[in-house]
Amino acid sequence: MGGILEGIKVVDVSRILAGPYATQMLADLGADVTKIEAPWGDDTRGWGPPFTRGFDGKDVAAYFLSCNRDKTIMTFDLKRDAETVKSMIREADVVVENFKPGTLERLLGPMPSNVIVCSISAYGATGPRRDEPGYDVALQARSGIMSITGEPNAAPVKVGVAWIDVITGLNAANAILAALFKKERTGEATHIDISLWDCAIAALVNQAHNAMASGENPVAMGSAHPNLVPYRAFEAKDGWFVLGVGSDAQWATVVDRLHLEHPEVAGAWSTNQGRVLGRDAVENCVASALALHNRSDLESMLEGVPCAPVNTVLEALADPQSVARQAITQHKGVDVLASPLRFMTPQNEKSDV
Repeated sequence: MGGILEGIKVVDVSRILAGPYATQMLADLGADVTKIEAPWGDDTRGWGPPFTRGFDGKDVAAYFLSCNRDKTIMTFDLKRDAETVKSMIREADVVVENFKPGTLERLLGPMPSNVIVCSISAYGATGPRRDEPGYDVALQARSGIMSITGEPNAAPVKVGVAWIDVITGLNAANAILAALFKKERTGEATHIDISLWDCAIAALVNQAHNAMASGENPVAMGSAHPNLVPYRAFEAKDGWFVLGVGSDAQWATVVDRLHLEHPEVAGAWSTNQGRVLGRDAVENCVASALALHNRSDLESMLEGVPCAPVNTVLEALADPQSVARQAITQHKGVDVLASPLRFMTPQNEKSDV
């Protein structure tokens, strides 16, 4: 079966992660993506160790493989080879770039009016920071996410992956799909302005709304949740185990299965509000019960309640669910993470993109 975007041509002149992640998703959906790299290559080719065999058979940083599968890769100098690149763009449906605002037009001139252009930058095409550079870690610091990540009263901690880059890539791909739909209906091409900053602020979701509603800054809480209790990692007999109670019915199940005993179990703690107000006592009560059991036993005991062992990355990749969903696939003989997009056929059979 052909991909949903079969016939769509994308020229990708972006680098690092956000742009390449977006175009990789378009490639997963069937688009013909040509990635144009400078003669010295995408920065992430050297972001190692570890290094491993790349799609061309040569060693490359593993980082590069995470966002560049299913693309035709060509090397051009945008200054020296401007006319060649411009001719490719004229034949394209979409161009994705992540230079500083205005740089692509300075290098190649105005973009064709019939081509969708997705410009990804640190802070966007407007505002006092429009010309500032920004890697994910700087945006995590400035956006506030580092102030609420990690343990209380400890050094700031960034999310363990380039969280803002990934979110920006997802938003960029979503905007491109909407622009393609608009062009199909109206014939009009759109210039999309996506910034890491806007995506980071929007992704603060409940924490930002908590701050706006209360007038108080959220704080780092480790693995705990500001609005739900119990909802964090606890120590079991054989390692760390997460319990995430999201409803009063789930709490009742936890009380029953763990045989929790406390004067407030069936009183104030029976509602989420009561559990949030009594956070320390609730968590101590749950922690004492969980510490008596192994993680595998707890999963069985708490069936129906969101819970899980805290896995390593290799454990997660080897999980039976990862195996069943084919979370690891191959591209040109290289093991890579598979697209998360799954579509069902009219016969309700799974179809990968």
